[in-house]
Amino acid sequence: MVRKFEIDYETAERICLLSLKDNRDYLKKELKDHKKGAWMHPEDVVYNTQLIEALDVVIHYYGG
Repeated sequence: MVRKFEIDYETAERICLLSLKDNRDYLKKELKDHKKGAWMHPEDVVYNTQLIEALDVVIHYYGG
């Protein structure tokens, strides 16, 4: 027997928003640590900066 688990739209959207914010915060922390001397591949510095900007747009779209 397969059991279904369903959540409402607002809950699903909230989970998505929290996950996006968590990922953005992690990327920001990595860049902050890099500025303090932690090593990061130069390409990742550029990519993570662009990804943070993109996440800002998506988070704003979701109301965050």
